Amino acid sequence: MVDFNGEILARLLSGKLIGSRVHFFREVDSTNDEAFKLALEGAVEGTVVVADAQRRGKGRLKRIWQSPAGCNLYTSLIIRPPPEPAHASRITLMAGVAVAELLSQYCPQVALKWPNDVQIRGKKVSGILTEMRTSGKGIDFIIVGIGININMRREDFGEEIRGISTSLREETGVEVPRVDLTVKLFENFASWYVRYSGEGFEPIRDMWLKYSARARHVQVVSGDEVMRGEVMGIDGSGALLLLDENKITRRIIAGDVAIIG
Repeated sequence: MVDFNGEILARLLSGKLIGSRVHFFREVDSTNDEAFKLALEGAVEGTVVVADAQRRGKGRLKRIWQSPAGCNLYTSLIIRPPPEPAHASRITLMAGVAVAELLSQYCPQVALKWPNDVQIRGKKVSGILTEMRTSGKGIDFIIVGIGININMRREDFGEEIRGISTSLREETGVEVPRVDLTVKLFENFASWYVRYSGEGFEPIRDMWLKYSARARHVQVVSGDEVMRGEVMGIDGSGALLLLDENKITRRIIAGDVAIIG
């Protein structure tokens, strides 16, 4: 199997929209933090940070993303879209579509859970964390952090997440070449980004709905509010549409979703 290193990735990604500049680390605190620093220094759109391991991998809501060496993909992409703030949430969902579409080539039971989880048979296989810098004009840049559990074994997961997390290897029984998957991910992300730039959010929304768990009964925690209801989809800005227990459609722009039925 081809070694997972920056030299190989740089050669395979040369001239690509995403990945034309690769910053590879054997170990780093957080790829998002490294990408943020590079973006502040003026790194061009499409620059990527890739690590074999993270010491402090970041998830949503200040959660830790377990990031052992030698088995997964931890990467962050620098994107410089137009300055309108709505692009941030849409690009998060676009990244989810790119990941889900890619992973479905390896395992057909892939689903998206709003806002940033990619699941296989109800267990999390990938997560996305977008961070951005804004100015008076709007968005300066967006960092799209993506973690994919590729070849982790069940015993590699911490006890606290073993029952809710999985990997491609656990689901398929096959070891997946990380270099191949990484290159395919960047190519698929680039394809969707170009389409988003030319056609807007609607094609992404349609594909997201294809992979999402619509009409599932969920609980949403948003701030101090707890809501239950059925997922009806997402709107044009990427907000979750929830039909609550009083049959009122609620628009959720931030929250933690748990499927309960």
